[in-house]
Amino acid sequence: MLYPELFKQLESVRWDMDKDIPWDAFDASQLSDEQAATIKMNAITEWAALPATEMFLRDNRGDSDFSAFMSIWFFEEQKHSLVLMEYLRRFRPDMAPTEEELHAVRFEFDPAPVLETLMLHFCGEIRLNHWYRRASEWHTEPVIKAIYTKLSQDEARHGGAYLRYMKRAISNFGVEAKSAFAKVGVLMASARRTAQALHPTNLHVNKALFPRDTVQSRLPNPEWLEHWLDKQINFDAVWETKVVERILHNLSLLMERSFTTVQELNKYRKELARELGASLEAVASPRAV
Repeated sequence: MLYPELFKQLESVRWDMDKDIPWDAFDASQLSDEQAATIKMNAITEWAALPATEMFLRDNRGDSDFSAFMSIWFFEEQKHSLVLMEYLRRFRPDMAPTEEELHAVRFEFDPAPVLETLMLHFCGEIRLNHWYRRASEWHTEPVIKAIYTKLSQDEARHGGAYLRYMKRAISNFGVEAKSAFAKVGVLMASARRTAQALHPTNLHVNKALFPRDTVQSRLPNPEWLEHWLDKQINFDAVWETKVVERILHNLSLLMERSFTTVQELNKYRKELARELGASLEAVASPRAV
């Protein structure tokens, strides 16, 4: 089991909301209405860890180890939402999200393949780590800069934990796991070619609720994410490249094969798809007598 070790590891570096956030350093002159509005939206998107956890627990009923790890992930992600709300409560209470706004992002996700979902959230943690690092640089108010740094570090650790479960999946499921991870890896590392950044918050997860079937679509301002990335924190091609490089680097370690470009990863994905197809065909074909 990975859960006991991950619990001990993450417990040892967990930050305290009262002791480790420099609340006394707040500088009101460095917080604009525009900045406060982005903090509110991030608080709401972090609250979406609630339906994501419900999804993980539902779809991983046969995996008590990973389900137990969700107790850590869920706690820390909800803590992210809480510390952002606490910041607003102290310094901009008029901007604090309402309970109704928080509850709006709690909706059921359609069942999805477990391995693909694991890889999707691994990539999501990498992307959030970089988004929050950039947000910390963009903000000028000292307390919120410190908070975003804490959040970015947590997301990096969560990505590391997901990577451990991905390694375990390859040990257990072999080519099937590798194929799933490569497939999603190509998608998530190709974000530069799409109209919007790819992250669990803006992917469609409930066909019956379309077009309000993404976390982003259920925010008070559904257009906020792209504006935050493009016009505020300026998450440009340089930063997007950093995300892609981290995804490719980790997949290289995971697959024990070097990927320096998405094209190389996509070529490997096709190799795995052929290998997996041949294996399934062999299983389906009747044995010769």
